Amino acid sequence: MSIPTYGVQDIKKEIQHLSQEQVADLFLRLVRYKKENKELAAYLLFDADNEQAFIEKVKGEVGFMFSQLPSQSYLAAKYMRKILRLIAKYNKFIGSKQAEIELLINFCYNYLHYTDRRLSYKPLRLILTRQLEKIRGLIAKLHEDLQFDYTQDYNTLHAEAEKKLPWLYRNDLL
Repeated sequence: MSIPTYGVQDIKKEIQHLSQEQVADLFLRLVRYKKENKELAAYLLFDADNEQAFIEKVKGEVGFMFSQLPSQSYLAAKYMRKILRLIAKYNKFIGSKQAEIELLINFCYNYLHYTDRRLSYKPLRLILTRQLEKIRGLIAKLHEDLQFDYTQDYNTLHAEAEKKLPWLYRNDLL
């Protein structure tokens, strides 16, 4: 005996037959079980109407986390991965490629500002190069007008990274 699983369409049809009070009860019950469900519900209820303000809040939180970055390379890499998980979670909430690009560009600028430039710890280096590659890939998926704007931001970021980090070569990422 197995418990049947239902798809989103089935659930959507069933919800349409429920009263508003029953839907609210189901919603509150869902929110009660997982922290991420609660955070998503809070975003949808309070922050979804002003996406740009939410992005700025996330940027501020990321900046604060970078200011708390440990000096040891291993711990710094761990902490940066934690920051990236936070960014990924908020990107999932927002569901916008532009917001994801903005947050990742902000992450890279914070990386340049807060990390040691003489870095020899390879995992820490790879964090930046992977994010630069990810940004470039996301830009390619956007509309042409947005691609132009974000490509300029990306090129500025990359030029600044080349100046500050002797181990980063432009040809590696083009």
